[in-house]
Parts: sequence; C-alpha cells; structure tokens
Amino acid sequence: MTSGTPGSGSTVRRILLGSQLRRLREAKGVTRQDAGYVIRASESKISRLELGRVSFKERDVDDLLTLYGVTDVEERAALLELAREANTPGWWHRYSDVLPSWFQTYVGLEESAALIRTYELQFVPGLLQSREYARAVFRLGNAGAPDHEIDQRLELRMQRQERLTGPGAPRLWAVLDEGALRRSIGGPEVMRGQFEHLIKMARLPNVTIQVMPFRFGGHSAEGGAFTILRFPEQDLPDVVYVENLTGAMYLDKRDDVDTYLQAMERLCVDSETPERTVEFLGELLRKT
Repeated sequence: MTSGTPGSGSTVRRILLGSQLRRLREAKGVTRQDAGYVIRASESKISRLELGRVSFKERDVDDLLTLYGVTDVEERAALLELAREANTPGWWHRYSDVLPSWFQTYVGLEESAALIRTYELQFVPGLLQSREYARAVFRLGNAGAPDHEIDQRLELRMQRQERLTGPGAPRLWAVLDEGALRRSIGGPEVMRGQFEHLIKMARLPNVTIQVMPFRFGGHSAEGGAFTILRFPEQDLPDVVYVENLTGAMYLDKRDDVDTYLQAMERLCVDSETPERTVEFLGELLRKT
C-alpha cells in the first residue's frame, strides 16, 4: 500500500495540476480552444485536463507551459514533476478487474482525504464493515461471481480500511440510519461481529459514529446516502460523492457542496450522540 499521507494520491495530484494549469491559462487570456490546438486536442480535452479527470502527457504539459509564458526553470520543473507523479498508478489499480472506472476515482480521492463525512441508510459504510459483513454484502450484489472475484473485492475494501489506523489517518465521521443496523446481512453471527467491530472502531480517536434513530422520523437526508470528502490542500474544493447502481456523481460546485454540508450538519445534530450510539450498538449486540 502506498503512503497514507493526505494529499499524496495521484488522483489529487491530477486535480492540483489541472487547477494550476487553468489558472495559468486564464491569467494569460488563452481560450481552451487555443490551448487544445497547441497540444492537438479538443476544447473538451482541455476542460477534462483542468478538472483532473484524465491523465497528463508530459509533452502536453510542457507545450502548455510554453503557451502560458511560464519561463522560470524551477516552476516548469516542479509542474512537470507533478505531471509525472500524477500519472503514477495508485495501489488500487491492481484491482481494476473488479473495480469500476467510476469508483476508481472515488478510491483515489478517499486515499487523499483528510476528512471523510458519510451518511448511509442501506448498509454499514464500507470503511466500517467487518470482513464477514463485507463478504456478505459482496455476495448480495454480485450473485454468481466466483470466489476469487469476491476475495479480490474484499481485499480491496480491507486495504482501504487500513488508512484509518495508519500514519496520516483521516478523520472519519459516519452517520448510520438505524435501518442499516436493523437489516440483517449474512445472518445473526455476521451481524454480531459487525456490531462488535463498530464498537471497536468508535473507540478510535479519529472515528466518530452516530445513529439516526427511527424514532426521529423524517430528517434532512431522506434523499439518500452520500459522502463528503475534504482535502488538506487549500486549492482543492470539498467533493460530494453520490453513488447509484451503475455509476456515481462527483459534485464540487460550491452551491451543491453547501447543500450537502447543511444536510450533514443537521444529521449530526439530530442523531444520537457518539456516546449514546455506542450504547445503542451494545443493545443491538445483546439482542442479536
């Protein structure tokens, strides 16, 4: 596994390089169309580069820096080095056989996040799943998949979890709908193990877990599950991740992010406190 230092992932480096190239282009008054012409690409390709959604060719970055009037040797060298680092495959790429392309982006962002806030109503969040609970979830969603594929998916999830207890661990703040805990996945033994695992994870100094109880009724996040990622780099905006059955949305516009932040803040106020949540998990454990 690569270093867990926040901001060190190749996905975030692509975003950083893209945002710097956009600022240089705008400062020089160059259009995306003109920039695309210089590197033999379309205007939309420049847009994807500046958003960090595609990989960079060093030759293209070099040509763009020349177009944007960047002549300082050290500045050019630093940006070209960033391009090389941004193209370095993340550790998760070896799971590409079982990892959808749209989720690879999320794993790269999660790898570099300093704060992860998530709300889940269907399952226990992946970063907090026990091994056997995760295996049962994969079995449900991949009926008929061979054992080796399930094992690959499971190892990827377990490796993602290592960041929570490794160097430079992010802060994880998770709100679980009570339904995610009441829904039996894998049977009583698996659920007991999952409750024990949640209680253990809740004791970590960088992990906060809250339960949104049924008795509260309707609440601010009835629209569904979502995750908000925050990065240590000031140049990077928060990113909201919303998943569906066949893909995902990545939202970083201020108005969109603010809407989800407000919903998350309201959830945290209205849910059981972290202390009461541990008691609640203990009650579920005793009854299972």
